Amino acid sequence: MKRIGILSDTHGYWDEKYLSHFAGCDEIWHAGDIGTPLIIDRLADCCPVRAVCGNIDGRELRLRFGEVLRFKVEDCNVLMTHIGGYPGRYSPLIRKELYAEKPQLFVAGHSHILKVMYDEQLGCLHVNPGAAGKQGWQAVRTLLRLTIDGSEIKDLEVVELA
Repeated sequence: MKRIGILSDTHGYWDEKYLSHFAGCDEIWHAGDIGTPLIIDRLADCCPVRAVCGNIDGRELRLRFGEVLRFKVEDCNVLMTHIGGYPGRYSPLIRKELYAEKPQLFVAGHSHILKVMYDEQLGCLHVNPGAAGKQGWQAVRTLLRLTIDGSEIKDLEVVELA
């Protein structure tokens, strides 16, 4: 069983609350628009970090992270990217990848809009943690926590950052 913390769109903004909300997590996933490598380095002080680069991320982050990341946690296949769209309106940049090898969990950022939706057609859970940073138009900064137990995704929590 693995406890996962998920965030996106920090845009270089660091909040000490990230570490307190991710305490007890086994991994942290950052779905792009990181802004500065320091964000990843500070998150890694808490636990291992997986990340993808976003459209605002510069050369240094692009050398460390790709735009698409496929991996397995427990028995759950995960696909993570920054610009993903959502069920019924997936981005053309990721659509082929999604349908070629359907994940059980699809994580994307970019929109700054928190979304948790089950895609019946793909048979996967789509999550967008919203934006954890202050750059953008979102009224509430958010992040997610969930548990992966075998192939089961459970105990999903939305955390609102004041």
